[in-house]
Amino acid sequence: MITFIVVFLIAFGVTFVLTPRVISWSRQLGALDMPVGEAKEIHIQPTPRLGGLAIFPAFVLAVLAAWLLPIGRHDASEAVRTLGLLAGATVIFLLGVWDDLRDLSPAPQFAILIPACAMPIVAGVRLTTVPNPLTGAQIVLPTLVAFLFTLFWIVGAATTVNWIDGLDGLAAGVVAISAGILALRTFWLGQESVALLPLALFACCAGFLVFNRHPARIFLGGGAYLLGYLIGVVSLFGGPKSATLLLVLAVPIIDVAWRIISRLRSHRLPVYGDRGHLHHRLFDLGLSQPRVVLLYYAVAGFFGLLAVALPSAQMKFAALLVTVVVVGLLLDRLSRRA
Repeated sequence: MITFIVVFLIAFGVTFVLTPRVISWSRQLGALDMPVGEAKEIHIQPTPRLGGLAIFPAFVLAVLAAWLLPIGRHDASEAVRTLGLLAGATVIFLLGVWDDLRDLSPAPQFAILIPACAMPIVAGVRLTTVPNPLTGAQIVLPTLVAFLFTLFWIVGAATTVNWIDGLDGLAAGVVAISAGILALRTFWLGQESVALLPLALFACCAGFLVFNRHPARIFLGGGAYLLGYLIGVVSLFGGPKSATLLLVLAVPIIDVAWRIISRLRSHRLPVYGDRGHLHHRLFDLGLSQPRVVLLYYAVAGFFGLLAVALPSAQMKFAALLVTVVVVGLLLDRLSRRA
């Protein structure tokens, strides 16, 4: 138990101590999110956006501590897969800092993001089987299909978290809830060493949220890609827990899919943001930022507990299907109203 406490304290403490310094550095470097009149903007004050600079060192130090502290490890390939995780995280962290300083267009972002997301897959982190939603039997994926499917999963997680980073504390809080659920589920499965990874991510998000909650003193900026990448990869350690993460992030994932379809139907590239996301719609209806964010937290927490409680893949698939229908109808209604 001491290992879990130490890892949590390192991740939370380093993030908590670094974030005020990063706020100061961001102002000195001019790495500020300036309100310039874009439709998707909510904030009205220039705000530092180098959030990844506080989270990445804390996560790495916590993971290194986890390897130095005593805990049982039962997977000989865990070290290699952890190195793959950290290698990809390093590239995405640097990408986020570069984007925060230079405001990159989507093309170079994805040109770097996709190979970085492939690094943990090369190291052995991959979805090799998926459950049949009707029978629960495991379907073994061919090697190439497994590689591509895993790449889609990780890139999708990174993109989803980046796209919901539109209100104070929204993305970091949703990732914190996701990581907390994954840590509990992994621990209950007897995979103590693997549970340290989502625990460290949870603690980093918690330390950052002290300064990122409304009114935010700092934004994630390019760090949103980092959080999405980490939660996507961590969900595949110790046996895939993708169904759990899929339920926790169900509403953001459906929202992202909806925006992609809507932008394509409007003959616009999906990678360029707008004010059509669900959190924007709810805010425009008159809900305050804290209320919208708390609503997202409540939904993520509910589905996280549901994912842990449901005993079979069929029941999780049924819950996901109902969610898709309900959220789809809500988005359609809000779009027509807009």
